Amino acid sequence: MKPRILLVNPPIYDFAAYDFWLKPYGLLSVAGYLRDQAEFKLFDYLDRLHPFVASRRELESDQWGRGRFCCTQVPRPPCLQAIPRYFRRFGLPREIFTDFVAAKGPFDFVFVQTMMTYWYKGVEEVIEDVRTVWPEARIVLGGDYVTLCGHHAQTLGADFVVQGADLEPLWQYVGIRPDLKQPALWEAYPKLNVGVLKLTDGCPFSCTYCSVPKVYGGFKPRPPDRALAELELLAQLGVQNIAFYDDALLFEPDRALIPFLNDVVKQNAKVNFHSPNALNARFMTQELAELMVKAGFKTFYLGFESASSQWQKRTGSKVFSDELASAVGHLVSAGAEPSSITAYQILGHPHIDIQELEASMRFVQSLGIRGMLADFSPIPGTPDAEYCRKWVNLDEPLMHNKTAFPIILLGFEESNRLKDLQRQLNRAIL
Repeated sequence: MKPRILLVNPPIYDFAAYDFWLKPYGLLSVAGYLRDQAEFKLFDYLDRLHPFVASRRELESDQWGRGRFCCTQVPRPPCLQAIPRYFRRFGLPREIFTDFVAAKGPFDFVFVQTMMTYWYKGVEEVIEDVRTVWPEARIVLGGDYVTLCGHHAQTLGADFVVQGADLEPLWQYVGIRPDLKQPALWEAYPKLNVGVLKLTDGCPFSCTYCSVPKVYGGFKPRPPDRALAELELLAQLGVQNIAFYDDALLFEPDRALIPFLNDVVKQNAKVNFHSPNALNARFMTQELAELMVKAGFKTFYLGFESASSQWQKRTGSKVFSDELASAVGHLVSAGAEPSSITAYQILGHPHIDIQELEASMRFVQSLGIRGMLADFSPIPGTPDAEYCRKWVNLDEPLMHNKTAFPIILLGFEESNRLKDLQRQLNRAIL
């Protein structure tokens, strides 16, 4: 008899959350490896196509499938009391989940996706509810939070915790051998309009503020056939918008991206591609830009972080100002709309002063593209986070919160002023 497995993408407890093509890709990938060897049910608290959400006009998707989550205000945790922003629970109501679990159970296993370290309160809620409804089910946690905060994750009461990218302990625990050629289990959704792909794992850089090397290791292309099978499955399900979750999509493109996009063009696939995980501008060429536009890329998010060459050298030499300008020029020449190009910059990094950040914001505007401030999160295990222990207790994952840290470092008024400035600069080019 096949084991019955419940897949859960938890609610989010945070000051802010937005559906920026947010899907539990790791969870669905694991389930895909076990396709036809187990019976699956999926509950995604962040599914905005759920009937509870779909009728609410204020939560409708934009043209690329993004949108707001339903949410309710909740008390701020004691350690975040000094942050003058509303704290909320994002996702479907709790009772919808408990009713679902009661009706669809019993389950042998419950796989729970974890993402941001400071979102663990949602994981805690899921464990509590599963224990109440089906206490005999064995709860398994995996993902970024348990990898980065393993000791803390062990305190939540799960039966098994999978740290890192090595899934062999999981296969042994559930007693099933995986088929690693299988695509993610996207058909678990009753309705789907957004999907995710990954052509590669890891990153060749070692930026001092980034956890990717610790979580996923060095750069490695994935088998191309699996990505194409996944694209075909998403197309069959009617998905029109697909986000790449790669951390180094443009690195060594001959090994992954270029062959994939050539196949997309050959098949005349009618999908819109997006790059929320930040493309490295250094590797953008004119030929690559033209292929990306031709294959269906509609939005381009470029990782810039800062125009300060000194800061770039200090943190890993990821990308410099002239490389960003060159990448923008290639994309615009290839036919990309300047309004579809966005450059991320870090707000609240302890080694970027205000003048440097404002200069970076104005430089991005001078290129005729949008800027976006990415709030700095002190991720445990990274050199920059360790430096931040003078301000926050990193042993409490809630203190990794990206909304909270810039306010702690810069102050509430200054943080708001910089965000207002970014909005003004963006309005000026639109």
